[in-house]
Amino acid sequence: MSVLSYGLTGKVVVVTGGSRGIGLALARRLLAEGAKVTICARKQEGLDQAAAALGGGDNLLTVPAHIAREEDVDLLFGQTKARFGQVDVLINNVGMNLLTPTLIDTEAAAWHKIIESNLTGTYYCAKAAARLMKGQGAGKIVNITSTAACRPAPGMGIYGIAKAGIEMLTRVLAAELATDNIQVNAIAPSMVKTSFSAPFWSNQDVHDQIIKTIPAGRLAEIDDVVEPVLFLCSGGANYITGQVLAVDGGSTVI
Repeated sequence: MSVLSYGLTGKVVVVTGGSRGIGLALARRLLAEGAKVTICARKQEGLDQAAAALGGGDNLLTVPAHIAREEDVDLLFGQTKARFGQVDVLINNVGMNLLTPTLIDTEAAAWHKIIESNLTGTYYCAKAAARLMKGQGAGKIVNITSTAACRPAPGMGIYGIAKAGIEMLTRVLAAELATDNIQVNAIAPSMVKTSFSAPFWSNQDVHDQIIKTIPAGRLAEIDDVVEPVLFLCSGGANYITGQVLAVDGGSTVI
């Protein structure tokens, strides 16, 4: 894929879940664009490995934070503002799932863990970012959701509910923040070839069944997600807000 430019030089971007997968790829591209980037993850070890992979440098800040804890989120944005002076863009990338049985057979603890890590954490981060952005007079929030938000799948029930909540959160925030010149949008990928989804696509039979549902005839690669996210972070998306963009190879149109 050719490398596009999105005019993000000097922008301060917070990427949650930035130590691996899509988040790490986003951080790498943002740094290459000349942005100043904060990544967070729950484990310092993962952040250290990510910093080494990204080459460190003055434009990268790593902050250990569990986004389902509001005090951690406050620390994340406080340290970012202290280091870089502002926050221009938030990319809510954190996502986690536990393969669960039917909803009525799932323990409450699994419900709380999945909802808090996905939906509640996205809310906490968006709230903290928006408060800073309102004072600056501009900002962008991009949430990573999933096609699981609109299509039930075995083992993905609670995850899909959490992602559906993120899509409504996106619309509500977009309506509430539009007059503050803050655009809030979401990207909804289908299955992406990352370690997160490996339990599915690494099984050849399951992989082949999934491919049958995708008109493009392949799973999404990480760059397929990175590019549209960066577009929504850019000035080219200044009049786009409250939208959920499916990045799914056509799977939701059949």
